[in-house]
Amino acid sequence: MTAPASMSTPSEAPAQASASGSSAAPSALRIAVVGHTNAGKTSLLRTLTRRAAFGEVSDRPGVTRHVERIDLLLQGEVAVRFFDTPGLEDAVALLDYLQELPAQSLPAHPSRTDRVRAFLSGPEAHASFEQEAKVLRALLEHADAAMLVIDTRAPVLPKYRAEMEALAWCARPIMPVLNFVRAAGSRQDGWRAALRDAGLHACAAFDAVAPFNGAETALYRDLAALLPERRRQLEDIARQLEQQAQDRQRAARLAIASALVSVAAMRRSIAAGEYADPARRDAFIHAFQQDCAAHARRAAQALLRAHAFGPEDAEAASLPQLAQRWEDDLFNPALLKEAGRRLGLGAAIGAGIGAVADVALAGLSLGAAATLGGAIGSALSGGWQPLAGKLRGRLTGTQELTAQDAVLALLAARLLALNQALTQRGHAAQHKLRAAEWEEGSQQAAQARQLTATLADALRPARAHPDWEERPGAPPVFDPGRDALTQRVASLLPAAEPETPAASPGAARQPETPAAWPGE
Repeated sequence: MTAPASMSTPSEAPAQASASGSSAAPSALRIAVVGHTNAGKTSLLRTLTRRAAFGEVSDRPGVTRHVERIDLLLQGEVAVRFFDTPGLEDAVALLDYLQELPAQSLPAHPSRTDRVRAFLSGPEAHASFEQEAKVLRALLEHADAAMLVIDTRAPVLPKYRAEMEALAWCARPIMPVLNFVRAAGSRQDGWRAALRDAGLHACAAFDAVAPFNGAETALYRDLAALLPERRRQLEDIARQLEQQAQDRQRAARLAIASALVSVAAMRRSIAAGEYADPARRDAFIHAFQQDCAAHARRAAQALLRAHAFGPEDAEAASLPQLAQRWEDDLFNPALLKEAGRRLGLGAAIGAGIGAVADVALAGLSLGAAATLGGAIGSALSGGWQPLAGKLRGRLTGTQELTAQDAVLALLAARLLALNQALTQRGHAAQHKLRAAEWEEGSQQAAQARQLTATLADALRPARAHPDWEERPGAPPVFDPGRDALTQRVASLLPAAEPETPAASPGAARQPETPAAWPGE
């Protein structure tokens, strides 16, 4: 949805097109993203533009040394042009310098903005205050407004107050953005007081690592208070972003539903004689597991793509397994009860299920496309099918393997939990997604467990259509019946939502406040 980032200096920025070939329309909103070193400016832009590869994010100070540009494209047009600026380093000394500029370099009765312009045309803009000059030039010459990114983990020090004052001298609207507000030790209240003292009464809370529900659209709507002439444009941006979020959830649910249909349709046959041979039986079962694993991996990859994440955002890890049990038993109540207990599905698995082999997925990590499929593929049953079909198989000397209903419910729960985690994850997140962050307590996974019987009933038609299995690497299956079933299953699945500002579990995922900040 966004244009690739392009590098530019402030003086080059207005004329340079984004790497996609698009150029900013005259009405495109231009925002300079400013703030102290390591406040999270680049992180904010990664999340706002959904481009995890933009710029460089590091704990090292001063990583961004030049003004970099990135465009937010909506319906193929540049809606917002962002300028990622270097961190302000010595605003206290800069203010002193601006106030002491010689009169001959200034017009009569100079304004504060006149002093900034005089500074930018002077030698110190390329010497002692080179970084500060890049910031002020981007704001004064190329931006309609500024987003002042504040790391709320830092104490409110005089240098930060000086930065607010220096930026105000550019006479551009400033929207403070409070970052890392869910971090342990966040000083959000102190920062809000400091902003009011500086005359900045409008501000927004936006956690770049784990955005709140609606924070992205609220940020643009809040800007309308500072840019009333752009109110309609900002509201249109917010509406389009809301539509994109809905489209992502729709695509995610369809990807999950398609995987469930494919796994429900899976059917593999083996001659009874070969099945009696332990080595051949094990190889047959393993191949079936691998095929199921491929469906799970494919769904995980689709979810990552839908949210504009890559495989590097997931951590691969080995998965603890429970003992496997394979029996050719039509109805084994004790076995079904044990499978239900282990899968957390109670007695909802139902009858008509044959032997079960299951795997505990509590240790599942996003290893995403890599390990999600391996875990699901191991949780398979040999023998879900109507009694008549089972008897026919025995009479003809063949055995069939299919995935048990419990497996489908488990697959749905895990993929929904993954979708929830990706929805709540900002593109500035540096850590790889781990199982503990999204698996336990997922509301969507819990809802999927409650939908066990409903999902099993909805997927029943796929059991009779092995041709509905979309095997990875093979051409897609174009079948009206499959498409209709996929749509129906998707309609049963819950959509994921970002966390609300009142929620606090995400705080534990943020880095702790350092023992001492520079200058404290």
